[in-house]
Parts: sequence; C-alpha cells; structure tokens
Amino acid sequence: MPVKHGEFKGFKTISLLRTEDDKYPFTFGVAKAQMILENIEDIKKFVEENSNKPADTE
Repeated sequence: MPVKHGEFKGFKTISLLRTEDDKYPFTFGVAKAQMILENIEDIKKFVEENSNKPADTE
C-alpha cells in the first residue's frame, strides 16, 4: 500500500492509498494516528469480525 506524507494548514499528515493513483486516499494527522495506535487491537478485532459479512447486514 503506497504511503505519502504531506501537510494541511501547517500540520503534518500521512495518506494511505490503495494504489499510486488513488483519488481518495485515507489522510489523517498525528492526533488521529495516536488514536489509531491506542486502539489498534480493537480495530483488528473489528476487521476480523466484519470482513467476511455482506455490507447490507447492518
């Protein structure tokens, strides 16, 4: 997965792209990156529990 570093209003950002020409990357800054790291086990569990279910079951 390609990763790009940037800046938004003076704050450092990181963008996760599905492909090099992804038009809609997942971009976030340090505060959200810290939240992700603090909750990484819950995020992993969420993906494991929901990755094989059809989207319309919620």
